[in-house]
Amino acid sequence: MSARSLRLVTTLCLTALSALLSGCNLVTLDAAGDIARQQGDLIVVSTVLMLLIVVPVMALTGWFAWHYRASNRRATYAPEWNHSTQLELVIWSAPLLIIIALGAVTWISTHTLDPFRKLDRLDATRAVPADVKPLKVQVVALDWKWLFIYPDYGIATINELAAPVDVPIEFQLTSSTVMNTFYVPTLAGMIYTMPAMDTRLHAVINQAGDYEGMSAHYSGAGFSHMRFRFKGLDGAAFDQWVAQVRAAPAELSRDEYLRLERPSEKEPARHYGKVVAGLYDAALNLCVDPTKMCMRDMMAIDARGGLGLANVYNVAQLRYDADRRRDRTAATPDRYVTALCTVAPDAYMSPVDPPHYGGARLAP
Repeated sequence: MSARSLRLVTTLCLTALSALLSGCNLVTLDAAGDIARQQGDLIVVSTVLMLLIVVPVMALTGWFAWHYRASNRRATYAPEWNHSTQLELVIWSAPLLIIIALGAVTWISTHTLDPFRKLDRLDATRAVPADVKPLKVQVVALDWKWLFIYPDYGIATINELAAPVDVPIEFQLTSSTVMNTFYVPTLAGMIYTMPAMDTRLHAVINQAGDYEGMSAHYSGAGFSHMRFRFKGLDGAAFDQWVAQVRAAPAELSRDEYLRLERPSEKEPARHYGKVVAGLYDAALNLCVDPTKMCMRDMMAIDARGGLGLANVYNVAQLRYDADRRRDRTAATPDRYVTALCTVAPDAYMSPVDPPHYGGARLAP
């Protein structure tokens, strides 16, 4: 092949490679949030450390194959050679040093980037101000949509999340049915959401913009469309967004939540100007339906020895509501065994009440 032909082939290959890579979005390596940016740096550092071994090995493999080819009469021919102390030291010490370095990086990043750990900095040059108030967002993964509740503002949204720039965000996350994964690539890493379990994520967005969030864990037929928009806004724009959501006439009641629980796909973003108190706590404890005993009460009963055989009936009523959400059966009867006391539903569902045995109604 002539030099001109070789240059032509090289140019065509590079053009094709550029076209293939033009659709890539390196958001994780150029993130707008400090946590995601640190995670991107961790990927780069880990890759470079591994390439310190991979590149020399690949290069030496090619060099050895070329140098010790059969036609090279100048290469040393030593069929009885079997050991070299110097070579053994290089072969074992270099990977060992790389593993030690990767272990140190992993140990440090595992603690500093722990999603449950509160932020101590806004970015590499700024610490979190002592007087800053974090934005609290409660997240519920539904089939197949995302519910965001802002407890300090009394509002909620579907498939739309907003946060002010340079303000720490404290996420509380759970799921209504199956395990899912909350992921905003430019904000922070993935965090799992699970039914009856509360997970946390701390993050901050440093640049205003409109970003994409998604479910990163397969959760059923509508998984591909389980996406939402994340808006990073400056202080004034965020206040306007809150006012806009508050002006929405819709109210997120328990009945509305139970309706949202039913599987649906490609849900548009929507706003709720008012949210019933304690809704996230009820979703977490699987008792938005007032005929259901909350998980916290069930665990409190079990911690004190349980109810014996009488508890079998109650446990039977605690099964997940998949059939009810799919309109296959009627709602669970509004009753429990008479071993439980009667408490007003509003008091039962209050998130500030201590654990108790209340909430159950007497059997007729």
